Amino acid sequence: MSTGPNRILDEFAKLMTDAAGAAQGVRREVETAFRAQAERILGTMDIVQREEFEAVREMATKAREENAQLTARIEALEAKLAGDAGTPAGGGAKPRARK
Repeated sequence: MSTGPNRILDEFAKLMTDAAGAAQGVRREVETAFRAQAERILGTMDIVQREEFEAVREMATKAREENAQLTARIEALEAKLAGDAGTPAGGGAKPRARK
């Protein structure tokens, strides 16, 4: 059994260890309560989840790429029509006037 200053220091160390453990427990409880409250608040708001945002962004990127391909195809067809219309044997249809 320890006596004197060593015993006091041992008791003080034990007290600090217990206090640190209690503080960590309180911290975990506060974090859990904060997260639950934040999720509840965000649930009432009209906020998009990350997965939904990523899916829509991917769809928009794909649509832009398809739009660029279709634009290039239309320009190529218009150029071909303009070239056919310029030749006498082209028998060609007149290109439509743009609005």
